[in-house]
Amino acid sequence: MTAEIINITHEPQRAISEASRVLNDGFPVAIPTETVYGLAADATRADAISHIYETKGRPQFNPLICHVCDIEMAERYAVFDPASRKLAETFWPGPLTIVLPLRKDSTIHPLATAGLETVGLRCPEGFANDLIRDFGRPLAAPSANTSGKISPTSARHVMDDLGDKLQLIIDGGSSPVGVESTIIRVDPETGAILLLRPGGLAAMHIADAAGRDLERRSGPAAIIEAPGMLASHYAPGASVRLDATAIEPGEALIRFGGQPVAGAEKAAIDLDLSPSADLAQAAANLFEYLKRADASGASSIAVAPIPNEGLGEAINDRLGRAAAPRDGEE
Repeated sequence: MTAEIINITHEPQRAISEASRVLNDGFPVAIPTETVYGLAADATRADAISHIYETKGRPQFNPLICHVCDIEMAERYAVFDPASRKLAETFWPGPLTIVLPLRKDSTIHPLATAGLETVGLRCPEGFANDLIRDFGRPLAAPSANTSGKISPTSARHVMDDLGDKLQLIIDGGSSPVGVESTIIRVDPETGAILLLRPGGLAAMHIADAAGRDLERRSGPAAIIEAPGMLASHYAPGASVRLDATAIEPGEALIRFGGQPVAGAEKAAIDLDLSPSADLAQAAANLFEYLKRADASGASSIAVAPIPNEGLGEAINDRLGRAAAPRDGEE
């Protein structure tokens, strides 16, 4: 089986109708979102969710984000506290996932939540939103890549990785944000807003809207509360070395802001996430450049320092997980 690709610019209505048909049959569809491409399936059906896990090779204790078309749909499945609702009203549609308690009558299947009593909900923009509205039910949609590998930001990335496992890929061009959504949860006891995963919405913007600072974890999570919390994640085949100021001959180099790196002339490939030091541009290029560095044949990817502010926090989070020891490593 080789996936069919439908371009939404050329065939918008056919893209919606064919995607809805495959989803109704219980199979996943790769769809564009503003963050990364998602592997979407009906969040209310066990068989559909199982097909996501099977396609990705994803551990079933890692929950899936469920995507809705608006707050009204979200309220059919989860319970909003006032702070969470305010953030949804401010930032939806957009790259913010909010972890909320499930309603007792929620039909989101436990396979999508990994058995938790909470669910991560997001309202995406563009085609994904139109598809959910047409489909009428939430879509579980992790990134459309083999579990633990680099997230896709184009239909080509999806085809290269999963094209022989899917029926349909919807091509919406390059993902404009380029990193996954920010995930937050409001602590029901203290009212604190917990940052579970930095992402495409900078934490400072959430803090401004909420009128309070976000709380960050000081160590590894005791339990997996949301997607992207595994220590090793977003990993290329090559090893990743962070905060590099010099590289060895044959290493791949990823730098930022035109900063000089000793030995760069000997790099297998030399990539700059943003020569103008624009963190939004760097986020949009991150996964594409990791893939290009990995494809260079280098056994190691050296990444120069990136500011840990604004979207830099999300970029450094992804790079830290890409550099984490893999299974069987110290």
